[in-house]
Amino acid sequence: MRALLEIAALVRADGRLVSDEAVAAARAAGATDREIHDTVLIAAMFCMFNRYVDGLAAPLPGNPAQYAMSAAHLIEHGYQIPR
Repeated sequence: MRALLEIAALVRADGRLVSDEAVAAARAAGATDREIHDTVLIAAMFCMFNRYVDGLAAPLPGNPAQYAMSAAHLIEHGYQIPR
C-alpha cells in the first residue's frame, strides 16, 4: 500500500514523475500491474475532479461536519438519488 501511495503522490504532483523505479518498488512490494494502473487512474481522476471544482469556483461546505453527514449518507445509500 505504501508503494502505491507513493505512486499516487507522484501522480498528484505531476504524472510524468512516475518513474520506472517507483513502479519497480511497487512491484517489489507485491503490487500487481493492475493495482499500479488503478492507482495511477484513480489519482489522476481525483486531480481532474479537484481542478474541475476549483475552476468552477464551486461552493464548499462551511461546516466540516457536513462532510461526515455526506459520508454517512453515501455509506447508507450510495450515489443513487433517492426516489
